[in-house]
Amino acid sequence: MQLEVLNLNGTSTGRSVNLPEAIFGVEPNEHVLYLAVKEYLANQRQGTHDSKERNEVARSTRKIKRQKGTGGARAGSLKNPMFKGGGRIFGPHPRDYSQKLNKKVKALARISALSQLASANNIIVIEDLKFNEPKTKDFSSIVKTLKLDDMKSLFVTPEYNENAYLSSRNIPGSSIQVAKDLNTYELLNTKKLVLTESSVEKLISTLS
Repeated sequence: MQLEVLNLNGTSTGRSVNLPEAIFGVEPNEHVLYLAVKEYLANQRQGTHDSKERNEVARSTRKIKRQKGTGGARAGSLKNPMFKGGGRIFGPHPRDYSQKLNKKVKALARISALSQLASANNIIVIEDLKFNEPKTKDFSSIVKTLKLDDMKSLFVTPEYNENAYLSSRNIPGSSIQVAKDLNTYELLNTKKLVLTESSVEKLISTLS
């Protein structure tokens, strides 16, 4: 699959890159995509929720009424979960929600997501981003030139570029990610994938 390389003004540079079929042209595996997204979302959970059971509530342990003869249910103390302010029955406690997928499964998920974007013609290749200083106006101009200002777009760079990242973080709908850190959720959560020319080779070597 051949894609022409566009410059930052949105016109052709006369160069093209080859996107291998083994990465950008496979049949998407929907179950693997589901597993990868499920793992990503689970790993975002902090799991710090907590509640107090009856042995943790700071209330009097005095027996509030006699055991028999009142016509009501017996009650030992105000810590009883049946009373307002009492302990909680089977409440949540801190736990680890993280999940793990095999490397080959995660790679297949990313390949499936890339192939899905490629088949829908939602991949653009541009020349490398060059920012001498953080400037939101310059990045916004690139987004508008590529006609991406009304949709979600994900820019991929070969390595971390602080100036480019700082220039993009205030633009709604647009984000930047390093090729080796690209994940399935981000690929499925974007409308247009914008690969810089140098990131293509990095992405191919990561997934080969």
